[in-house]
Amino acid sequence: MTNQDQQLDHWIDEHFNEQVQFLQELIRVPTDTPPGNNTPHAERTAELLQAFGLEAEKHVVPEAEVRAAGLESITNLVVRRRYSQPGKTILLNAHGDVVPPGEGWTKNPYGGDIENGQIYGRAAAVSKGDFSTYTFALRALEAVVRPQKGGVELLFTYDEEFGGEVGPAWLLKHHIVKPDLMIAAGFSYQVITAHNGCLQMEVTVHGKMAHAAIPESGVDALQGAVHILNALYAQNTLYQQVFSKVRGITHPYLNVGRIEGGTNTNVIPGKVSFKLDRRMIPEENPAEVEANLRQVIQTAAATMPGISVEIKRLLLCNALKPLPGNAPLVEAIQKHGQEIFGEPIPALGTPLYTDVRLFCEAGIPGVIYGAGPRTVLESHAKRADERLNLEDLRRATKVIARTLRDLLA
Repeated sequence: MTNQDQQLDHWIDEHFNEQVQFLQELIRVPTDTPPGNNTPHAERTAELLQAFGLEAEKHVVPEAEVRAAGLESITNLVVRRRYSQPGKTILLNAHGDVVPPGEGWTKNPYGGDIENGQIYGRAAAVSKGDFSTYTFALRALEAVVRPQKGGVELLFTYDEEFGGEVGPAWLLKHHIVKPDLMIAAGFSYQVITAHNGCLQMEVTVHGKMAHAAIPESGVDALQGAVHILNALYAQNTLYQQVFSKVRGITHPYLNVGRIEGGTNTNVIPGKVSFKLDRRMIPEENPAEVEANLRQVIQTAAATMPGISVEIKRLLLCNALKPLPGNAPLVEAIQKHGQEIFGEPIPALGTPLYTDVRLFCEAGIPGVIYGAGPRTVLESHAKRADERLNLEDLRRATKVIARTLRDLLA
């Protein structure tokens, strides 16, 4: 540990209460997605950043594009810090959108309550926590190191749950950001260099509605859907025989997360729809995966007289495959992570999918690292009582601050 490392750590310790209060304010503005009315949170975040002397550019996505993506309002924030001499630009990206709280909470999902060293709230861990990690790492860097070369950008976006198309993808398309390296929100005990892809589809099964007293006059769309679902679940069994070579990623899998249909208990259902999520390991070809799923669905439907199907792609996110240029990111995070957390920080893949893939597809090397526990399960992300350990937040901020110092040196 160098003297400068100690100074960075000390600055973060001295300002940690302020950092926690910043995170509490972020949690208190809901960003449930859907519906995805997330501009109010961007406005509040920009206001809080301005109090730190960090001016945020507000990039408002046109309403038509936001509505086409299935959301209500999106304002992306970019904070640019350019230093006096040429050098690399490092971008830090966290997303503020999150799934609605759901049931079962024992804490206020928008309260930012603190208990036993944990801060509770929807998006505390994924990933408003890293709004604060990255903001305070940048503040520590500028207060202690006063960098002379390159620059740092904070990017706060609001559509990760819907694939990133009006967040990072939109910003990259319009050349608003083009860093040399990037780090995206993650957890503290591993640095993620690869992740699964994701294909989401909606399948609508059509039959013929009829009175339940004369079922032979109709065609039961629900029975057709069950037959198709059984064929899909049989595929799921086959997926378990396929393994990725990426450490941290196992096999492909499929989940049906939503089913709806029918009109009443005494009516033969004429239409049933369901939405599926197919996770793809990095070795798979997305086009082949989609073609195979469509064939399975259509083949199963064809064996049911009177049944027809419509298949609509909702989302296609490619897997993250590491670019060779991410080595400086990995090495710096692993070095400082081990010093601060007292244990090795492995480079792994994850079965999740993230916006980082969009940067890597644009040729920008990136990794995933931030504040959080060892697993998503521990964080309660997408479940009741989502929480973040405050010591993980403090230590991850130190890792990011030191990493920025190394990358800009």
